[in-house]
Amino acid sequence: MRIPTTTYRIQFHAGFNFEAAKQILSYLEELGITDLYASPIFKARKGSSHGYDVVDSNQINPELGTSENFEALTYEINQRNMGWLQDIVPNHMAYDTQNLLLLDVLEHGPDSDYFDYFDIEWNHAYEHLRGRVLAPLLGNFYGECLENSEIQLKYSEIGLTINYYSLKLPVKIESYANFISHNLGHLGRELGRRHPDFIKFLGIFYLIKNTPSETKGKERYDQIAFVKGLLWELYNQNPIVQEFIDENINFFNGKKGNPESFNLLDELLSEQFYRLAFWKVGAEEINYRRFFTVNELISVKVEEIKVFHKNHALIFDMVEQGKFTGLRIDHIDGLYDPTEYLKRLRERTGDTYITVEKILEHKEDLPSYWPIEGTSGYDFLNYVNGVFCRCDREQQFTEIYQRFTRLNVPYEQLFLDKKGLIVEKNLAGDVDNLAQLLKNISGQSRQGNDFTRPGLEKALSAVLTIFPVYRTYINQEGLRESDRTYVKYAIAHAKEQVPRLLKELKFIETVLLLEAEETLTTEQKEQRRHFVMKLQQLTGPLMAKGVEDTLLYVYYRLLSLNEVGGNPSQFGVSLADFHEFNKQQQAAWPHKMNATATHDTKRGEDVRARINVLSEIPEEWEQQVRSWRELNSSKKVNFVNRMVPDTNDEYFLYQTLLGSFPFEGIENTDYVDRLKDYAIKAVREAKVYTAWLRPDNDYETGFMTFIDSILEPSEQNQFLKKFLPFWEKVAHYGIFNSLSQTLLKITAPGVPDIYQGTEFWDLSHVDPDNRRPVDFDRRIKVLREIKQQAQTDILALVEDLIATREDARIKLFLTARLLEARKKYLEVFKSGDYRPLEVVGTFKDNVVAFSRSFGDTTVIAIAPRFLTGVVKSEEIAIGKQVWKDTHLVLSEQMPSVWKDAITNQVVESNGTLAIGEALSYFPTALLISQLTVVG
Repeated sequence: MRIPTTTYRIQFHAGFNFEAAKQILSYLEELGITDLYASPIFKARKGSSHGYDVVDSNQINPELGTSENFEALTYEINQRNMGWLQDIVPNHMAYDTQNLLLLDVLEHGPDSDYFDYFDIEWNHAYEHLRGRVLAPLLGNFYGECLENSEIQLKYSEIGLTINYYSLKLPVKIESYANFISHNLGHLGRELGRRHPDFIKFLGIFYLIKNTPSETKGKERYDQIAFVKGLLWELYNQNPIVQEFIDENINFFNGKKGNPESFNLLDELLSEQFYRLAFWKVGAEEINYRRFFTVNELISVKVEEIKVFHKNHALIFDMVEQGKFTGLRIDHIDGLYDPTEYLKRLRERTGDTYITVEKILEHKEDLPSYWPIEGTSGYDFLNYVNGVFCRCDREQQFTEIYQRFTRLNVPYEQLFLDKKGLIVEKNLAGDVDNLAQLLKNISGQSRQGNDFTRPGLEKALSAVLTIFPVYRTYINQEGLRESDRTYVKYAIAHAKEQVPRLLKELKFIETVLLLEAEETLTTEQKEQRRHFVMKLQQLTGPLMAKGVEDTLLYVYYRLLSLNEVGGNPSQFGVSLADFHEFNKQQQAAWPHKMNATATHDTKRGEDVRARINVLSEIPEEWEQQVRSWRELNSSKKVNFVNRMVPDTNDEYFLYQTLLGSFPFEGIENTDYVDRLKDYAIKAVREAKVYTAWLRPDNDYETGFMTFIDSILEPSEQNQFLKKFLPFWEKVAHYGIFNSLSQTLLKITAPGVPDIYQGTEFWDLSHVDPDNRRPVDFDRRIKVLREIKQQAQTDILALVEDLIATREDARIKLFLTARLLEARKKYLEVFKSGDYRPLEVVGTFKDNVVAFSRSFGDTTVIAIAPRFLTGVVKSEEIAIGKQVWKDTHLVLSEQMPSVWKDAITNQVVESNGTLAIGEALSYFPTALLISQLTVVG
């Protein structure tokens, strides 16, 4: 198995294609990257900026280049002995015209070769959805779209289609009969009933009317293609037939202002295997599984073995050819049976490196029985971020937040409220479907015969809302103790929430724990198991939408903790917990990924590093933020009975400004526009005053006006005069948090992952802001200069980098030096043990230190933190004068001579190692045992 040494995430799209990636390979190699980590490269919706809206998983996205471009890139990667870690999307595809497999289902229904490819409930409880799949893709109510002539019938070489702007859906062959027979007598009179073309036309009509229903598979497809071909031939060869069809098209499309004229088109639409609907309908009535709440992404039944092989055919080819050396699985928790999927994937791909996108709650363990190398790194991200937050300042920050916002709802209650909101609004249709399944199951026994669907749904909603983790992994093999623990927790707390539904909750518990199955038939057992597994597919999206995409935009006590996979009620991570996490990871998942930024993170890694500084200075923070509120009170927009923004959004804004305000200032930049785009997304995700489902233009416009006003670049702007000095202080300390975070990521157990461009300062907001173009030319130039200077006078270089640290060269320098050491001493980082080192002295709480040993090599990582208590804002935390008596306690077996991989300076120890000596020239250190260095 090829284990990456370091991965580098590239976001491929039309603006950054295979050729562009090829041009930076030499830079990535020079930086120390061993494996390119690619966003999905399979054919996606036209213009996709991310690649997760796949329309054909067996075709390389033509927008990224030709097959020759791809071959040239993979050849170059292979020549450099680099690897390719590919992000794959087994859970869903785009609900889009370009998805030909889906179009086949929409045209042929149960006769489609791909009828079971997508996760559609064809036998839905609601009659209007039975035998049809909802298509909630309209921008307005169906009737209004129809009568406004936005839905149009068209005819072309591919046949009849239903068109709504760029959406083009097929018409089933049976519906052609009513269309071509409409006003057929007129065509007969025009052509003459004995005319060969009229006879052909009648023949087409009778072929359609009399196609045997038992005709299946290739024979049916061939018949339909034959009929369509004949009709198209007549259309092109006979002007009278062409005019007849065109007139019918116009007639079916109706006339705006005459509602009755749309009856024929409405009737034709009612016959299709899909039902067009207003996009908001999908929240409350849905009969296909979506990715979270995104109507435009329809889930795939990858649990079906035929679907699994077809969906992964190109992926398996790429693995066999050695082009893909690793796979990263997107949204593993969306799958029907993740465990079975991973077993199949492992069997098919052999010893390929595999990681999964898995969100773990604090101290939740990744299933040890999964045949993978670990997660894609969100767990590490939250641990390393948390270690830079002062845990002991939690109460102060709670009080500051409450005083500023006058909000005192506990996080635990918000957790329930926001998940409950999603259950009621955004996932109501999905919960309704589950409740219907449960009702069918309950009716199979006398104990559950009297349970009503509304009662079951209410009990079920309580369980879903309380569920403490993304999901459990109960499957055909049964359940494990961890699954049982989470189910029992949810049921016990649900009983407190809905005490009048104890019997219903007890029944749900029995079903989820697979109990009392002795008297059930095999079919009844399967129905229960199916319900459990469908429920497990819903708990993850509910957690993601309720917490990540709602609660994290409402609870702003300390914004740096509001991160994917994080829990902002967990105020930081203790040093002991950080070390324990790393020890466990080295033992169980030594090759998992370590991330600090991804395409999905809520803010840039260096934004978090800055905001964490606030946890060290609560009194000063409160003083500043209160003064800003007073200065800006007149700039708030006054609507009826409310001021915009409210105090919570204002508190969010100030933290965001501190975290993301660029070093170069904001004049003549797009910063304000980017900030406003982010703020709009944030308040809509919060779903308090405005939302994606119901935008409030007054609130949004008021907030934008406030942002423009407080950031107006003028001498009269008192806020900026007050803000900038404090921002400079926070940004100064944030730089050193960032450097320490970089060191920890690259040296801790696991494979460090660098998100594109973040070798410079990463001050981005949430997507799409974090997918902006990367200036690789600048990075290439800086890396070349740094490497040249390091060879001549590295201490002079380091001094210069520290003096000009705002320009980000210092982060690139540190990254390159650490990756060079990682490649040189690979075994110690890949397989070495992990030992926390005791720090004693004046600043013992201000240093994170650990050693890693393998064979004759030992390394020591030293990462300072909480530097507001160590140096003044204009000072640098280096040298013995700063660190005083602070030192590491080393074991007798440790070497006595070390070389710093960052500065090349020699450091000596004798049972202890002075921090001030290790940090004589640079604010972090990676010491390598002299035995190995000399050898």
